[in-house]
Amino acid sequence: MARLPRPTGKQVIAALRQLDFVVVRVKGSHHFLQHADGRATVVPVHRGEIIGPGLMAAILRDCDLDREQFQAML
Repeated sequence: MARLPRPTGKQVIAALRQLDFVVVRVKGSHHFLQHADGRATVVPVHRGEIIGPGLMAAILRDCDLDREQFQAML
């Protein structure tokens, strides 16, 4: 089983935008993204910090994506 990628918050948002997710609002450092079909997630954006494996797994689960799809977008 492949390891989860360790991107920054900005990289996650850029990858999700390629998959037609849109930032619907921002509260502090948390960006709320939503897809037209109703899938939604929250991505924290802190300068210089990577998204940990647990949070990355939760984001992929929220977006109904697998690791291979997401890695192709990075």
